[in-house]
Amino acid sequence: MIPQLLFFYFGGVTILSALVAVIAPNLVHSALSLLVAFIHIAGLYILLHAEFIAAVQIIVYAGAILVLYLFVLMLFNPKQESFYLHRQLPV
Repeated sequence: MIPQLLFFYFGGVTILSALVAVIAPNLVHSALSLLVAFIHIAGLYILLHAEFIAAVQIIVYAGAILVLYLFVLMLFNPKQESFYLHRQLPV
């Protein structure tokens, strides 16, 4: 009974945080919800008794890939770029 509840918890939070990662207007909030999704996917791996894959999920994806994503976000400076994307052109 408890593993089923944990599965539904991890699966539900993974789906919700993945949706927030896609829908969120703020890119930093999107990255943080992606971190939540990665951690809960690792929880699903633990329920499957794949502890090594769960550890790799945390170390590689939540650690390295997400830090790289945030680094690119800070270099991109989305507030400055959004001005040029949404500016009305004179007719």
